[in-house]
Amino acid sequence: MTTQTPRTIALIGAGPSGLAAARNLQKAGLPFQGFEAHSDVGGLWDIANPRSTVYHSAHLISSKRTTEFAEFPMGDEVADYPSHRELREYFSAFADRFDLRRHFRFGVRVQKAEPLDGSESPPWRLTWTAADGNSHSEVFAGLVVANGTLAEPSLPRFEGRFDGELLHTAAYKHPSLFAGKRVLVVGAGNSGCDIAVDAVHYASSVDLSVRRGYYFVPKYVFGKPADTLGGKVKLPAWLKQKIDSTILKWFTGDPVRFGFPKPEYRMYESHPVVNSLVLHHIGHGDIAVRPDIARFDGHTVHFKDGSARDYDLVLCATGYKLHYPFLDPSLLNWDGMAPRLYLNIFAPRFDNLAVVGMIEASGIGWQGRYEQGELVARFFKARAEGSPKAQALRHAKAGPPPDLSGGYRYLKLERMAYYVHKDTYRAAVRQASAALA
Repeated sequence: MTTQTPRTIALIGAGPSGLAAARNLQKAGLPFQGFEAHSDVGGLWDIANPRSTVYHSAHLISSKRTTEFAEFPMGDEVADYPSHRELREYFSAFADRFDLRRHFRFGVRVQKAEPLDGSESPPWRLTWTAADGNSHSEVFAGLVVANGTLAEPSLPRFEGRFDGELLHTAAYKHPSLFAGKRVLVVGAGNSGCDIAVDAVHYASSVDLSVRRGYYFVPKYVFGKPADTLGGKVKLPAWLKQKIDSTILKWFTGDPVRFGFPKPEYRMYESHPVVNSLVLHHIGHGDIAVRPDIARFDGHTVHFKDGSARDYDLVLCATGYKLHYPFLDPSLLNWDGMAPRLYLNIFAPRFDNLAVVGMIEASGIGWQGRYEQGELVARFFKARAEGSPKAQALRHAKAGPPPDLSGGYRYLKLERMAYYVHKDTYRAAVRQASAALA
């Protein structure tokens, strides 16, 4: 049975981005109905969530003060770099503080979201499966998608066959997995390095296979979280890259010395690795750096430099894909590895479809997602009220996209396909939001 609810907006997801969107729809006085597949809020930061990709030792790679919601700061007792346990409690407390849970249906999985006509602001029919297995559908006045970006594993294809365990880091929870095994971690991003450090204490050997060079950033500089220092003086991209990469070598040394390839890109053109412990363990011989994989042959992994070694477990730290399985890709204006959305939020074709959380940027934090939610709520409200202020944004999202790179040439990687420069991006979102106030 379909129930017409022409004023209510559908919101998919109750993780950090979904909560940010919910709070701002609430503040704007817009009626909305939230949908969450898990039994509670928190998204991937609730390790009990079957779709969570966090592991036992997972912590934020940004500090709490650069990551928290501005209207709900984390307590002083919370660690500088909180664990997933502290973050689960934080999001639960955020939901309690603003009474957000009552807006969500939990334990339901959205199967399909579709526009009912070809207009710019069509009604949206959502079809979902409840916890009891029954299917339901309802029609909504708009749709906000906030189901996260780090849940669908991106697993590369390898030549040959591996006869040991071949897993993605999404399946990793506890380092007991490594006990007594010869382990190869593929990829030296933040998760790959964290997990390699975990494995050191359990595995019989740990190797790290890499295709490219990386910039490694320590979590602490002069006893303070590194991301809380500097930033007061705005420098051109080229100058900041030159200065910061030089300073970085004073604290972490040259990764090439530890066996990593020399980066063929400048600093900040890919997401930095906030982990100096991996260099510590490489320097102590606990981890060995290997080249890219050429092929598998039983338990033997052949590398592209002609070397080979036997392993019991290959763990792929190869990132995640954007995943909106309930939406036809054409509705989100997909182009290559990511949708092309105005400010990474608005679909050019629709005035009542928005995505919150499809953004990566060094230091963007949850406040950056909160500001996305604020812009969405203000635009939806202005549009619903017939305000002329909505027209300017409607016109902007139909035109050429703004340059959000901040002058950086980001690598053509899947994760970087929706990467932006934090300050440039937040300024653009705030400006658009202010124009609707």
